Amino acid sequence: MNASALPVNVAPRSRDLRDARADRVFRYVLLATVVFVLLALASAALSMLWGGREALQAQGWSFFFSAEWNPVENRYGALAPIYGTIVTAMIAMIIAVPISFGIALFLTEVAPRWLRGPIGTAIELLAAIPSIIYGMWGLFVLVPMMTEYVTPWLNDHAGAIPFLGVLFQGPPLGIGILTAGFVLAIMVIPFIASVMREVFLTVPARLKESAYALGSTRWEVSWDIVLPYTRSAVIGGIFLGLGRALGETMAVAFVVGNSVRLSPSLLEPGTTIAALIANDFGEATDTYRSALLLLGFVLFIVTFVVLAIARLMLMQLARKEGS
Repeated sequence: MNASALPVNVAPRSRDLRDARADRVFRYVLLATVVFVLLALASAALSMLWGGREALQAQGWSFFFSAEWNPVENRYGALAPIYGTIVTAMIAMIIAVPISFGIALFLTEVAPRWLRGPIGTAIELLAAIPSIIYGMWGLFVLVPMMTEYVTPWLNDHAGAIPFLGVLFQGPPLGIGILTAGFVLAIMVIPFIASVMREVFLTVPARLKESAYALGSTRWEVSWDIVLPYTRSAVIGGIFLGLGRALGETMAVAFVVGNSVRLSPSLLEPGTTIAALIANDFGEATDTYRSALLLLGFVLFIVTFVVLAIARLMLMQLARKEGS
């Protein structure tokens, strides 16, 4: 009996050993991919910091808080490009988030079924357009409109607002921080709208039908049922678009004006970290190149901080929902 039962017991045991070995290999492969990504990120950040050591030694901590940018005298300050990067991204999000929310609600709650597919596909195709095309469109179409219509109107009306009027006073050049923010908004709308649409589709139909049965309007269902149910994913999509806006290069370089000067006016030319690096890195030498590499490290840190804040917000929301 024991001899005849031995092969039956050995086979399952050897199969279990193979499965355990395969599971360990699979776990090590997944761990290796994570370690590779972390090493790549750390290497990129440290290489830029190492490349910017000359500018950091020459300027010290004043590099991060000074607005002076004078390559002739080897004086560099990152405050102006940091300001331009953050302000253009904020303008883009102020414009893009409400529009993306409206697009997602229209596609999931209002539009007839035969229309949802074509519009959804068209919006997703906008995300595939190269950024340089957006920049050329902004330069040849949006800039003349800003020069002829938007900038004069803002100077005459919004410029008279106490305290905030200084933001909308400037020459009718068309190029500037505000124009760059508009272009960025158009670029990030497809990303945010696509994420919102997908997460809105995950809301159970019974929840919405119950709200409609109780007499809720379409807006009340969207605001009180759909949005709270998908809040975490919506915030994640918004920060995904913000990350894209912070790092955009060519589209901004066409319309921002590329002036390394700190000005409160949104209508005057400015610059961003990515645009400044793209425009000047090819001709930069010695300390100037080191300053641009250090700016790349600053952009890395700014993006990391933004994504870390997004992660903390999502964790807090998950904790509240769990409680």
